[in-house]
Amino acid sequence: MNFNEFFNYELIFIAYFIDFYFCEFNRYKYFIHPIIIIGFLISFLEKHFYKDSIFRGFILSCVVLIVVYFCITIISLIENILFQAFLASFCISSKMLYDSVYELINSKNARDKIAFLVSRDTKDMTQEDIYKAGIETYAENFNDGVIAPIFYIFVFGLVGGFIYKTINTLDSMQGYRNKRYENFGKFCARLDDIVNYIPARITAILIAIFFMSKNALLNFYKFGVKHDSINAGYPISAMALSLNVKLGGPTSYFGKIKNKAYFSKGSSKIKKINVIQSLSLKSKLDFLVLFYGIIYLILRS
Repeated sequence: MNFNEFFNYELIFIAYFIDFYFCEFNRYKYFIHPIIIIGFLISFLEKHFYKDSIFRGFILSCVVLIVVYFCITIISLIENILFQAFLASFCISSKMLYDSVYELINSKNARDKIAFLVSRDTKDMTQEDIYKAGIETYAENFNDGVIAPIFYIFVFGLVGGFIYKTINTLDSMQGYRNKRYENFGKFCARLDDIVNYIPARITAILIAIFFMSKNALLNFYKFGVKHDSINAGYPISAMALSLNVKLGGPTSYFGKIKNKAYFSKGSSKIKKINVIQSLSLKSKLDFLVLFYGIIYLILRS
């Protein structure tokens, strides 16, 4: 098997532009997004299987991953590239992520909209707080919703993309450090850390390159390592350094201030233009994927 046959060039190229043009298909009436179905499965098993136990959480995660693996493996036997790309597009959330953060710029209900994107307290947020939260969310989820799924589809195909999204969904539903999930969600949280380890660092490097920021490229690790997460700090730091703004800092969660580290020494005054600049990542990635796809098709022919 040669290099071109091993990696899933066409699958990524077509899937990315299906997401580009059609975005999330769950916006269409009578259509249920496959990731939402996976969420239903997780909720169903948790309802009947929950116990304050690391082992129970481990078993639930394994059952969900095995079910998804076999379902996608069987479906992927249909060797039609358009069909497989259609399914792979459900793993990529580039357009939906962009639209969700873009809405914060001119919306009269920006505080309500940011509440759907973050877990921090939003009731008393200033406009600058909303902009900062939006940029942090976009940087972190640029990995989770775009680069990481592309990475796993690239290496492992359709199955790899869905396994990654399943782990990511498990973590988003159960990977919390609270009374209910401290033990039960520990396995899926650690598993999510593992699968995001390489993509998060690739994302940080890409952000630095896209913004042509030598400062971000050289220093994202120094600031990113200060984050509680072993992964999330790197894309956030790369974004902060690229835009020369100060992300992070004291943040309110569930009524208590958490003294998070700052991820840059830039300006603490975050403006609308900074959000717009952060969102320019999408157009740059769009161009890169298009360019790579054209080059691949030329070389293939």
